[in-house]
Amino acid sequence: MEHGRALPAAVAAPRPGRRLARRARILAIGLGVLSVTLFVLSCAVGTVGVNPLQSAQIILGHLLPGMPWMADGSLTPLQDQAVWQFRLPRALLAGLAGAGLALAGALMQVTVRNPLAEPYILGVSSGASVGAVLVIVFGSAALGGLSLNIAAFIGAVVACGCVAAMAYQGGTLSPTRMILAGVALGTLFSAITSYLTISTDAQNVVSVLFFLLGSVSAATMSSLIGPAIALVIAVIAAGALARPLNALMTGDESATSLGIDPTRLRALMLILASLLTGAIVSVAGGIGFVGLVVPHVARIAVGADHRRMLPVTVLGGAVFLMLADLLARTVAAPTEIPLGILTAFVGAPFFLWLMRRGAASRAGLSR
Repeated sequence: MEHGRALPAAVAAPRPGRRLARRARILAIGLGVLSVTLFVLSCAVGTVGVNPLQSAQIILGHLLPGMPWMADGSLTPLQDQAVWQFRLPRALLAGLAGAGLALAGALMQVTVRNPLAEPYILGVSSGASVGAVLVIVFGSAALGGLSLNIAAFIGAVVACGCVAAMAYQGGTLSPTRMILAGVALGTLFSAITSYLTISTDAQNVVSVLFFLLGSVSAATMSSLIGPAIALVIAVIAAGALARPLNALMTGDESATSLGIDPTRLRALMLILASLLTGAIVSVAGGIGFVGLVVPHVARIAVGADHRRMLPVTVLGGAVFLMLADLLARTVAAPTEIPLGILTAFVGAPFFLWLMRRGAASRAGLSR
């Protein structure tokens, strides 16, 4: 205020859009730093003693050959093997899976225009589970030599195709029909999985349950290729289509008036989200709640604009699942808690708390 007159609103306070954009940049930087920190800590945790500094040294030593600490005897071969061959792929898969499931959840929520949508609402996870359980129960040879990961991915693709075929009517892809078809097919696939589980030998039941509950403990560098490629493609496509996604949120009529084909955009998002979910479920199993909670937290924090929300969602998902995996290995050590149990145990109360906050209504949680 100057000489008793108030400053203009544009000067007195930044515009809400600019304020949210600045908050999104700060959050993205903070989440990026936190993800790197969790990555180093994750590579340091295990039965073989390695501190965070040694963990960082081993990773840098492999990425940048010629580092002196790799040859001065301060690091043992056992420490090097534990970090580089076992803990590094696991930490990377946790980050990739978290980022991918969070992004898939965000895409599903705008595709079906439903705040309760998540990657598994269309039966993709259930379809992947059927493929994986078939391999566990009958063996790879009985399915033409398909590995568990490939069979699970095929099951996810089949589920996606069935949902799209059932939801397509009159030249449009109906969000309501997508949800109904997904719920029905998911229930059917879950029933098939349950039947296969109770009818198989006892030694296979543990493997089936471990896959269904989710885990990144069996990660290898080769298993990261599929999820990494799917995530990169989905991030690029979603980033390029952020503005059309904003228009789709307002309704099909508004999107059409802006020159956007809702059916085509919805089909593309369905394919991206389903392939991304299938690629992750095929190697990490069924990890729930990430794709439901993280996108809503991002919307509450930085608004519903996908140009701001998607980067925060991707990084937030990576941080969430890397932290969950770290807790899964340490809370009940030496026993490891399946990730699906931990994410639901932590995510459900947090989600209910979010719903009671006033900001939740602006994110579409309490309409």
